[in-house]
Amino acid sequence: MDKSTINFQLAKFVTSAPSLDQCPEDIGREVAFAGRSNAGKSSAINSLTKNNKLAKTSKTPGRTQLINFFALSESQRLVDLPGYGFAKVPLKVKQEWTRQLENYLQKRESLQGLIVLMDIRHPLQPFDQQMLDWAASADMPVHILLTKADKLKRGAANATLLQVRSALEPLGERASVQLFSALKHTGHEELTAILDNWLTS
Repeated sequence: MDKSTINFQLAKFVTSAPSLDQCPEDIGREVAFAGRSNAGKSSAINSLTKNNKLAKTSKTPGRTQLINFFALSESQRLVDLPGYGFAKVPLKVKQEWTRQLENYLQKRESLQGLIVLMDIRHPLQPFDQQMLDWAASADMPVHILLTKADKLKRGAANATLLQVRSALEPLGERASVQLFSALKHTGHEELTAILDNWLTS
């Protein structure tokens, strides 16, 4: 059966929510982008939608402090989650982010899958592994973007890709990984195929 192809350039900002109870109505289908602070979540969303002003980017880790929703249609959304791990914010703020992040991941019924972004130079950090463990326990499909792939030569990038793919083997078919560069706009085709699958019923 042919699936309809989503026009990601139609993405529009909907709202920023500090907590689960302030998120948009829990209907339809959405895919969340998660990753360590400064892994390139906002840049990936902007590259995917060809709109550099859609998701706010910053060289300061921890810029995304709210759950940001972007509508693709009345029933399809992309979600930019607060960065986890290193961020230049007080510990209490970090703890609150973590609590709200867990609430969203555990209770959001419309969540269909997780795009986990990792800087290709520092993949599979402890917080990344926590996210993968959670996805496995929740039987949530996960697709990893090894971001900033342009920072490595092709051989080194492919070696890292194989290393991460090997680490994902215990998760079976529910987990996949690819190279991605927001700067070079590479990796879109593979990513959009995943998103099309998860966002169309």
